[in-house]
Amino acid sequence: MTGDSTRAAHAGLPPARQGEPFLPGPTLQAANHWIGAAGPEGYGRTGNPTWAAYEAALGALEGAEAVVLSSGMAAVAAVLLPLLKPGDVLVAPHDAYPGVRTIATEHLRPRGVEVRLVASSDAAFRAATDGATVVWIETPSNPGLELLDVAGLAEAAHAAGALLVVDGTLATPLRQRALDLGADVAMASASKHLTGHSDLVLGYAAARDAALVDGIRGWRSLAGAIPGPFEVWLAHRSLPTLALRLERAEANAAALVDALGEHAAVTDVRWPGFGSVLTFTLADQAVAQRFLAAAELVTEATSFGGVHSSAERRGRWGTDDVPDGLIRFSAGIEDTADLVADVLRALDASDASG
Repeated sequence: MTGDSTRAAHAGLPPARQGEPFLPGPTLQAANHWIGAAGPEGYGRTGNPTWAAYEAALGALEGAEAVVLSSGMAAVAAVLLPLLKPGDVLVAPHDAYPGVRTIATEHLRPRGVEVRLVASSDAAFRAATDGATVVWIETPSNPGLELLDVAGLAEAAHAAGALLVVDGTLATPLRQRALDLGADVAMASASKHLTGHSDLVLGYAAARDAALVDGIRGWRSLAGAIPGPFEVWLAHRSLPTLALRLERAEANAAALVDALGEHAAVTDVRWPGFGSVLTFTLADQAVAQRFLAAAELVTEATSFGGVHSSAERRGRWGTDDVPDGLIRFSAGIEDTADLVADVLRALDASDASG
């Protein structure tokens, strides 16, 4: 199975059995029947058949063994916290997801881990890898949408004796298979494109080294960072449409990039050429807020990757070094002509009302 839709539609499904559903329903359990000798399989925090099915699906997309967790941040913690101890060195982007920076500076650094926050560029990472233990990159970066050379940085990290971890949330495994490019761990927030309907919070991490997988799975159980089986079942049910949703979102993003590039009120339009997320900058905070208020098909929200187009003025959080008027926009699956017309009308309204 090599095609994106084929893999997404069939990943993690059990063999056909007479009278059984394509995707078995969620297994709701805490304790199991467990007679005789003790073992970890006897308690619901250590494993669940619904998790296993979804993990098989994610593993098929990543080409590795995957571990599903309760959120993207749970996946971040399950990778970073077991891997780093006092005296180790973490290299990460200075514009990494804010939660990554918080773990790095407020939890790892006080425990004796050296934290090096660098620009999201290949040169900056290469210059910082000497003596590193873990190199953490986001590509595309968020919200800068910078692309990094995963293969080249994997080579540099390994030459320094470090592991390379890639957050590929914006790309999805359909657009970037980080492990094929040499990364040691691929992780993502599954709350975004993978589930795609803005109603679930999940995360995962995947690796090909059994020890790394065991460490992530062990941390999940120890920290209790476990997802609900019904949420995981819904995520698996949503996965078959991933390729279709992504294709439509990318078509809409490409059309918006073309239209925005010709609008006098817009500067610095960025899009990596794949995925739903693009950014553009308006004159100031007031114009940006008027644009968001005027758009009818665009929901003002902080997430991305859903079937509904959404956008926000990213500077409102104060966590990113961005212009006051920067808009992070996630293209949904609306009809392209309708979405472009709505965005252009909202731009005209926001500019004229100033």
